[in-house]
Amino acid sequence: MSIRRRTWTNAKGAEKTAWVVDYVDTKGARRLKTFAKKKDADTFAATAKVEVREGTHVADSASSTVKEAGDLWIKAAGRRVERGTLVQYRQHLDLHITPFLGGTLLSRLTVPVIREFEDRLADEGRSPSMVRKVMVSLGSLLADAQERGLVIRNAVREKSRTKQKGRDRRQEKRQKGKLKVGEDIPTRDEIKVIVANLWGRWRPLLLTAIFTGFRASEFRGLRWKDVDLEKREIHVHQRADRFNDIGKPKSEAGERTVPAPPIVISALKEWRLACPRPRTSENDGDGNPLIEEMRPEQLVFPNGQGKVESLSNIMQRGFLPAQVKAGVSRLTGEKDKNGKPIVAAKYTGFHSLRHFYASWCINRREDGGLGLPPKSVQERLGHSTIALTMDTYSHLFPRTDEASELASAEATLLG
Repeated sequence: MSIRRRTWTNAKGAEKTAWVVDYVDTKGARRLKTFAKKKDADTFAATAKVEVREGTHVADSASSTVKEAGDLWIKAAGRRVERGTLVQYRQHLDLHITPFLGGTLLSRLTVPVIREFEDRLADEGRSPSMVRKVMVSLGSLLADAQERGLVIRNAVREKSRTKQKGRDRRQEKRQKGKLKVGEDIPTRDEIKVIVANLWGRWRPLLLTAIFTGFRASEFRGLRWKDVDLEKREIHVHQRADRFNDIGKPKSEAGERTVPAPPIVISALKEWRLACPRPRTSENDGDGNPLIEEMRPEQLVFPNGQGKVESLSNIMQRGFLPAQVKAGVSRLTGEKDKNGKPIVAAKYTGFHSLRHFYASWCINRREDGGLGLPPKSVQERLGHSTIALTMDTYSHLFPRTDEASELASAEATLLG
């Protein structure tokens, strides 16, 4: 490996100088890299010499762009992640990574470049949460490129983000705040009137959601074979993603058994008789399609054709109208054609019912709850860690009378 000075005269007659690093890479190919300053050439030569010796050097001319590496990453991810995750990866690549880094060579991605990219995402209006997710995806992209020998360094992983992560999370928590009963979580009185106003096919579905805390994907993929009406238990063994594809639960902890109260069991017994069944290819004597007998593997809450029901349909035809009917609503600030104020459902996210179930599990028995300890709440919700449960719901757990305890402790200490 050598460094030499190159001097030449340009078309205008001006003398130019550059420093050239001449070396042989790990594959035996001769490489030339030019620098305007000798100190930059010296720095590169020192680094390249070590990388060549260790067999880890990748020349710029042999390096791929971030866009090219991203396409390979997406292709590989399609063989190991579910469809929804793959769509998210593609969005991160197309909407956030490629517009700013797509044409950049992987070998040019240094920690300062990554930090500049991170700052630019924030400057362009991405939320702290989105910035963090995109950075995780970029780190995964570079890890895949490392395995392919396209790049040596994973600048995202090298960049120490421990303090930054803490700041981002604290800022996000301050902006979001804690879940509040009556704002994010329906109150007991609101649940009572919603339950009293449920009707038809939405009654068993919403009762199950309210009193089991299942994720929307979990009860959309629920089968009759997973419902034990005699033991009053419901088992979670699969879920339906947003594309209505059936797959495994969100995590290992998601596969669980949850007891169901009598109101849910009674509603499910009635619903089993009316539940839509897939049609057969056979017809009766009058040309009408025959209906299959209920089979254990059939879905508990299917659509009219016996297939997976969409979440949007559950929301627009079930949960939101049920709230408005029960008076759990808010004014939109708009008026209809007759000049009357338009009202809308108060809780616009289906996850609010899962939050209610968590609060119901946590609340003391004398307050109408189940009074369960944190570990039991975690297991019923199917959280992967107790930290996730406590980070989300710790403020809902009842506290002792700390003032009385302090007074008693002071009296004991001081006599």
